[in-house]
Amino acid sequence: MDLGFVGSSFGVSSPRRVGRCRQQQVVMMAEGSPKRVLVIGGTRFSGLYLTKVLADSGHDVVLFNRGNTPVGDKSLMVPGETEEEFEARNARTSTIIGDRTDGDDMVAKLKDEEFDAIYDNNGRELDDSKPLIDLYKGRVEHYVYMSSAGVYLKSDIMPHCEPDATDPKSRHKGKLHTEAYLIEQEIPFTSIRPTYIYGALNYNPLEQWFFERIAAGRPVPVPGSGLNLTGLGHVQDLAKAMAAVLGNEKAIGQVYNIQDEKAITFDGIVRACAQAAGKDPASVEIVHYDPKDFDFGKKKAFPMRPQHFFTSPQKALTDLDWSIEFNTEVGLKDSYENDFVIKEKNGKLKNDFSTDDMVLSEMGVAV
Repeated sequence: MDLGFVGSSFGVSSPRRVGRCRQQQVVMMAEGSPKRVLVIGGTRFSGLYLTKVLADSGHDVVLFNRGNTPVGDKSLMVPGETEEEFEARNARTSTIIGDRTDGDDMVAKLKDEEFDAIYDNNGRELDDSKPLIDLYKGRVEHYVYMSSAGVYLKSDIMPHCEPDATDPKSRHKGKLHTEAYLIEQEIPFTSIRPTYIYGALNYNPLEQWFFERIAAGRPVPVPGSGLNLTGLGHVQDLAKAMAAVLGNEKAIGQVYNIQDEKAITFDGIVRACAQAAGKDPASVEIVHYDPKDFDFGKKKAFPMRPQHFFTSPQKALTDLDWSIEFNTEVGLKDSYENDFVIKEKNGKLKNDFSTDDMVLSEMGVAV
């Protein structure tokens, strides 16, 4: 069955594929030359997966966070990770407790610490990152910044590529300001721009939104025609891409889009989630509506922006020793089995269908 996927290359040359011998050589170099790496955050979702990839590669990882979840806490195990692997990762991971929202505190806690690289995962505004950038100017080999594909200016020509125009009024404009400051200060940086990140342990109810409705046997309200194309990227692929820039001179001063190689329609996501949940995609009723006809107040009626929003990851595939492991079908199945089913069993689902009921009632659709 057609799930609504479309290729996102659009005339971009095919990515360079890395042979097995070269992949093995890179791993050996990483193990032989471990780096001391600072990760801001590191205990939730993408930061947690990144910490695992870095530590598994032999690097010494230092987390800077509030210490609410200490290293070794079983809640920090990544799905599929064994006890032995978890213990080995913890042996290479330590924490400096501090508050990144308090610039003075962050500087005080880090001023005497030296790192080869920094991963700034959760800075939204320039003021969040400026103290860290200023502190380590001239002291760090690589500053990796988590930006967002949300910085791109809405366009009639897709996919978004790294040189495309950005939107100075974007709600992610703080990330643009931070990227500009990194350039201005001549910091050896790389900026990562993911689209929608998904996968097990996602604290943003993205794929969960679809799974909840499908599991409840409810019609799924989708804004517009359902044909808007969007980009998804599995969190594990994102973490591996972020780790792949480390020590790669080609990545210095560059921006990389990270997502799956294909975009998918909103209707396609519904069908792909149904398939991941073991249901016949054709059995799920999709109800299209015009969001302008409804006043949802402060509630978010749909987890994605109602427009085409996807990027090309070809530059990252070409420049980095990185490939995409999870296509959308495989990634959603992983998320369903290793996250949604567990939350459902433990009674941790929101199951808030209030906005759905508004739409379905107005559309005359029975639940």
